[in-house]
Amino acid sequence: MAMAGVPEWYIREAVAAERARIAEEPRRIGPNDQINVGLIGAGGSRGGFRQGLGVTRWAASKPGVRVVAVCDVDGKHLEEAAAAFNPTPAKYRDFRELIARKDIDAVIIGTPDHWHAVIAIAAMKAGKDVYCEKPLTLFVEEGRRMVRVARETRRILQTGSQQRSDGRFRLACELVRNGRIGKIKRVVTHLPGGPVDGPFPVQPVPPDFDWDLWLGPAPWTEYVPQRTHGTFRHWLEYSGGMITDWGAHHNDIAQWALGMDESGPRTVQAYGRGPRIGKDCYNTFPEFSITYTYPDNITMICTNEGENGVDFEGENGSIFVSRSTIRASDPRILEEPLPASATRLYVSNDHMQNFLDCMRSRKLPICDVEIGHRSVTVCHLANISLRLGGRRLEWDPVAEKFKNDREANALLTRPMRKPWHL
Repeated sequence: MAMAGVPEWYIREAVAAERARIAEEPRRIGPNDQINVGLIGAGGSRGGFRQGLGVTRWAASKPGVRVVAVCDVDGKHLEEAAAAFNPTPAKYRDFRELIARKDIDAVIIGTPDHWHAVIAIAAMKAGKDVYCEKPLTLFVEEGRRMVRVARETRRILQTGSQQRSDGRFRLACELVRNGRIGKIKRVVTHLPGGPVDGPFPVQPVPPDFDWDLWLGPAPWTEYVPQRTHGTFRHWLEYSGGMITDWGAHHNDIAQWALGMDESGPRTVQAYGRGPRIGKDCYNTFPEFSITYTYPDNITMICTNEGENGVDFEGENGSIFVSRSTIRASDPRILEEPLPASATRLYVSNDHMQNFLDCMRSRKLPICDVEIGHRSVTVCHLANISLRLGGRRLEWDPVAEKFKNDREANALLTRPMRKPWHL
């Protein structure tokens, strides 16, 4: 469990805390404790994108888990996914057939973002727990609906923001929460930039690919390969670019550290270089600088510049954390253990195991649906500001509406292509 920059005292504490939590949790899944999992959206070799399959292999590596069904609209990806497990799972092209099975306890959703809400809601209503890849939603109103259904059905939903189960990020957030660097003045989240490319030519739909079902609730358009698989995230019809793809990770950590898991910023104003103009060009924003204001005069900047990670700047020092390291302006900020009276955060050392444990205990996972919804909302606000030419917007996190801006509020959702609906 060694992690660059994380002191030994913190690793020992984390292991002990998670063992204690697991020991207290009752086991509630079936008489033989087997969890049957279905995968929806496998990814695959076309475009090099394998997120759904990779996450499901992770689940299958855990004791008591069996993958019994896989689903994908791409026939090649479907065959690759089925071949990855033994015994070979059942294969489906339509997710509705998979979630209709009574023997499936949980689904893993690895589809493009525009499908997350429809599939997750249908799965929860069918009695399944859900592990859904981030970003959790494509629109703010989808997230609120997902939260409501999760609570009504009492299903577990883990958002795939696995940085919450990384000790580096948890340590950084606990140090910030406990005032180790003094009052926080500014947080900077550093994301990758996006590509500028296109227009791409319309091409014939591959014979093993259901293009209509891939589009689903998104607007109809002719088939362009670059709209699918790994590059779908560069089209606003299906995703939000790097602002949601990486922002759902790093802005999530900022929210955790600031204690804003069920709230969010009060204002947003975004500037950026626009995408290339044209019908079949990538249309998410490749370069951006986004300014949020939080309570207590805290500013958060989200930018495509700088070292990938999160910077916390306080009156008495700073902390930088990423997937490879954690460092501070003064080494003692990390080296001195927190006191017994310190505020401590949810401990998970394995994101998938946390989901499985919560399926058994029925406790909320570390990145519950409410958290996933609120974290990606931060990203959606930025894209709305960018789409409105950098307009400064005031956000009401209780009503989940913009104040006095009808045009901005209209972008919190969109009509779905029939017959799809939430």
